[in-house]
Amino acid sequence: MATKRRSRHAVVMMAAVMLAGTACSNAESTGDSPQVATLASTGSTPSASASAAAARPRERLDTTPEEFEAMLKPYNECLREHGAKPKQDWKRNERPTTRVISKLEAADKICNPLYYPLPPWEKDPANPEAKDFARDVVKCLKEKGIRYVEVGDNGLDIALGGDQNDRESITKGLDLAPECERQIAAKHK
Repeated sequence: MATKRRSRHAVVMMAAVMLAGTACSNAESTGDSPQVATLASTGSTPSASASAAAARPRERLDTTPEEFEAMLKPYNECLREHGAKPKQDWKRNERPTTRVISKLEAADKICNPLYYPLPPWEKDPANPEAKDFARDVVKCLKEKGIRYVEVGDNGLDIALGGDQNDRESITKGLDLAPECERQIAAKHK
């Protein structure tokens, strides 16, 4: 189950990395702190209306990759309707051009608040208990032996690897996070 969940997140994160990588390819290093692996929730945007949010599907902690792909169909259709090419339509090893990325970003501004799946309620910024959930997941991961894990800067995400980008903490943390999330969610119900 952890591998399936990780692969779904890998697809989402890969798209984000490709967008960010292309946008930042000419940027100089700012000397900020080192990058840390983060289990980021793909949350709702603050501008999303309540009626749009009600129509959007909500991901669960146990959502399978297949279920998530089915949830993405309306979002991907919306992207296409607005002249963008969803990641799933890209050819293998295709590197997006600046024009493709611009179209995708413009379409995403329209489609995301309407169709992109909301994060699991436990990770949703609209949930007043989401920060408690993140702290409890970090505690669970530490109890399972993950050395470098903390709550991310936004209070909702889990940061793995610390300043050293400790590979073991990242790898084991990604494997154990879904188990800890399920355990904590079960306790909160």
